[in-house]
Amino acid sequence: MNKEQQRLQQNGWKKWGSYVSDRQWGTVREDYSADGNSWDYTTHDMARSKAWRWGEDGIAGISDEKQLLCFSLGLWNGKDPILKERFFGLTNAQGNHGEDVKELYYYLDATPTHSYMKMLYKYPQREYPYQRLIDENARRSKQEEEFELLDTGIFNDDKYFDVVVEYAKAGPDDILISITAHNRGHEAADLHLLPTIWFRNTWVWGRHPYKPALWAEGDKAVRISHEKIDIQYLYQEGEGDIFYCENETNNRRLYNVDSNTLYPKDGINDYLLHDANTINPEKKGTKAAVHYNFFVPAKSLATVRLRLTNKKSDAPFADFDSIFQTRLAEADEFYNDLQTTITSTDEKMVQRQALAGMLWNKQFYSYKVQQWMDGDPAGPPPPPERLNGRNKNWKQLNNEDIISVPDKWEFPWYAAWDLAFHCVTLAMVDPDFAKQQLRLLTEEWYMNPSGEFPAYEWAFGDVNPPVHAGATYRVFKQDAAITGRKDYEFLETVFHKLMINFTWWVNRKDSSGSNIFEGGFLGLDNVGAFDRSMPLPSGIRQEQADATSWMAIYALNMLHIALELASYNKVYTGMATKFFEHFLYIAGAMASMGDVENGLWDDKDEFYYDQIRTADNKVERLRLRSMVGLIPLFAVEVISTETLKNNPAFEKRMSWFLRHRPDLAQLVSRWNEEGQGNKHLLSLLRGHRMKRLLSRMLDETEFLSEYGVRSLSKQYEHDPFVFCKDGVELRVNYLPGESDSYTYGGNSNWRGPVWMQMNFLMIESLRKFHYFYSDDFRIEYPTRSGEYYSLKEVGTKLAERLLKIFLKDENGRRAVFGANEKLQTDPYFNDLIQFHEYFHGDNGKGLGAAHQTGWTGLVANLIKMKNNP
Repeated sequence: MNKEQQRLQQNGWKKWGSYVSDRQWGTVREDYSADGNSWDYTTHDMARSKAWRWGEDGIAGISDEKQLLCFSLGLWNGKDPILKERFFGLTNAQGNHGEDVKELYYYLDATPTHSYMKMLYKYPQREYPYQRLIDENARRSKQEEEFELLDTGIFNDDKYFDVVVEYAKAGPDDILISITAHNRGHEAADLHLLPTIWFRNTWVWGRHPYKPALWAEGDKAVRISHEKIDIQYLYQEGEGDIFYCENETNNRRLYNVDSNTLYPKDGINDYLLHDANTINPEKKGTKAAVHYNFFVPAKSLATVRLRLTNKKSDAPFADFDSIFQTRLAEADEFYNDLQTTITSTDEKMVQRQALAGMLWNKQFYSYKVQQWMDGDPAGPPPPPERLNGRNKNWKQLNNEDIISVPDKWEFPWYAAWDLAFHCVTLAMVDPDFAKQQLRLLTEEWYMNPSGEFPAYEWAFGDVNPPVHAGATYRVFKQDAAITGRKDYEFLETVFHKLMINFTWWVNRKDSSGSNIFEGGFLGLDNVGAFDRSMPLPSGIRQEQADATSWMAIYALNMLHIALELASYNKVYTGMATKFFEHFLYIAGAMASMGDVENGLWDDKDEFYYDQIRTADNKVERLRLRSMVGLIPLFAVEVISTETLKNNPAFEKRMSWFLRHRPDLAQLVSRWNEEGQGNKHLLSLLRGHRMKRLLSRMLDETEFLSEYGVRSLSKQYEHDPFVFCKDGVELRVNYLPGESDSYTYGGNSNWRGPVWMQMNFLMIESLRKFHYFYSDDFRIEYPTRSGEYYSLKEVGTKLAERLLKIFLKDENGRRAVFGANEKLQTDPYFNDLIQFHEYFHGDNGKGLGAAHQTGWTGLVANLIKMKNNP
């Protein structure tokens, strides 16, 4: 094992990491309003003055695993009206396409133990255009593009600093910090750097009165005292002045009442910018910043070095450079070992940045719903309306963990189905963390007593696709491949909780007991003609092709896990049979439901559709060709004859069932025929339907774009889908970019763009089909091209289209940057990748959340897949 892999086996190395959020304001946790308008209750303007209750935010922030002590970077260019202590962005109502961070920052490198981390923030030398960004985006309609920071022209003549923040650990409680500011401009410029340390405020709420302390120990050190923290010193190198205040709310500024302290949270801001008497002359407090003022020459740089350590030292920087060089070399060694089969330098860089983003997007997440509803003893009681408001049925939820989040600014909270995909990527570098994350959501202080998994803090009761079982089995296999040992304890633990969740789906989302499911919006936001999360009129229900397919997938995943566990404990044989039978019941329901011959499958269009069933049992199909109808492709598993021989009890029960239910047995693709290498196929699609569905999916006039599979057929670009009901006309157009709908805030779009996680599942499914059918089964790719390939080859070609989003083309351009010439051609921009939420269906431009390395981090898996055929 290399050095980083060895550290992964040792305790303590993950105690400190990138656990500080990029945004705490505007979150549900900090909202104590009566109407639940979280974005307005706490704002960016309030953030510098308000002590947060549930977590902290900052730039390039790190903290301990319980976020008791935090460190991040503050900056000031001498022109901004406030210190830059956190990233600015628009709220959901301010952005013409929902919430949106308006900053340029990049996660460049990280190891899984956070022994080395690197990120870059581009800080303008002119006054930051806060109001212009608000005003211009307010002026723009949903049919126009977002107005971004680059669009203001503030970077046009390179009047900015590239501020590089690096961390290297000498030990679990010994962290070296390097901050380097490069002046990219042609003139010298002022820059104030304020590395800041503070305690999360745990003492003013009336629950835990203990108050930690910071104080000056000479001019070069901040002394740190906390009963639960081992780190005792922050050393600075150089001539910085150290300012002290309290991490407590400035009640005078925010609420026009007296504050408890003369030196509140924004005291350093007010002292530096307004010469106010708001820093403690006694040089003590719970927040401190080291202030460096540089006049950086053109094309030059300024560097500061600090050290957070548990050791008193007279020469804290003597070994600084050697430790940094060692940790960087070890990070290179770790990734070199991971990328041995990758020959492309560009692919290596994109994969490493994707994995860095995954590791930087870990966050300390604290939310205790019962406490949040009750309020704190030392504060005013929350309004009574909240007792019947958001998350009222989730009082058992008690979260206080390091969690992988989609994007620490736009989504600074976990999301159940996002997290499952995160773990598939995280398992490449840290399978133990991936397993821990998957276990986390199944814990009783996360799961609802009903068996439902929490979706996300805005509405824990929303329903996400049930992908947890699939992720669990993938991570189990990845972990075994890396460690050479099958972790049956992990698999068994999660399987038991998944059975409870599966039962919740069956009992709550199959109201008629028909094995056709009504999951609601299922994370696909505006994919349908109407908001699928809203209740339909009494007696009407929507029977969903995607919800039903997800449950078929769930059953297959559980079957595979049960078979794996049965090889270790025969008790699980019965569970394997249960999920085998349940899959067949769902397959039968999809084939026969409705007053039409072929259930959710439409023979005329050769596609799967949702349908609406009325109280008198009449059925109306929603003939919209969207991602919903492709999801049945994902329900595929292959079982080998060897597996059956190793589980004779399962084979016996299975054979009995198939003999007694031949109507269901004939629905399953070639179950009675053995494929290449004595394998059996379980799939919702028999050969003909699979070919026809793939023919649509691989049609460039419909779903297949140059950059992957779109989420809606391009046929609707000029001929929109129209649905009329009770005099109301609803239309769905192909929208390759941002949404023009206000459904779910209008901040994501499933009516045309490419989504990485869905494409990843398609590629996996193609590989599974190939595993059964072998190279002999060939399909036309693209449709009507006359070129035929094996299913595995088609999956590889689809992966290559997705990678074209990020990799440089023959002209040195990256599709993810769109038409922005600064990003495409500037040497200080064109190798900096952002892993967006989704991508333009026609040109591959990155859209949505700009730092959602989350499920878009799957690009790292695709690069590995491409280079390990």
